[in-house]
Amino acid sequence: MKIQIQNEFDNAEKARLHDNEGRARVCARRATGFAIREYLTRRGRRIPNASAYDLLNLLKEDALLPSDLKLIADHLTLRVTEEFKLPIEADIIAEARLLCDWLLSK
Repeated sequence: MKIQIQNEFDNAEKARLHDNEGRARVCARRATGFAIREYLTRRGRRIPNASAYDLLNLLKEDALLPSDLKLIADHLTLRVTEEFKLPIEADIIAEARLLCDWLLSK
């Protein structure tokens, strides 16, 4: 699982280097989806066959998730503008790494 997560973050960084922030966001979100699956499995929860986006929305309801990490989950589920930009200033890759680190440590 950690290899899949790292591969997604590597792909996110490559996409960012090529000025493809949308792709970087997708990869960061996918990495987080892997971490959420791992987290839920360890907690004995049935994991729905869901996308990373759906898993992030499910995670936001977790009472154990600190509020700052819920905000990161919110950022990862924001819709982009017509210019394919986030409506906020955030480093989605760095935020996704923080969320993944917390999920994998619990």
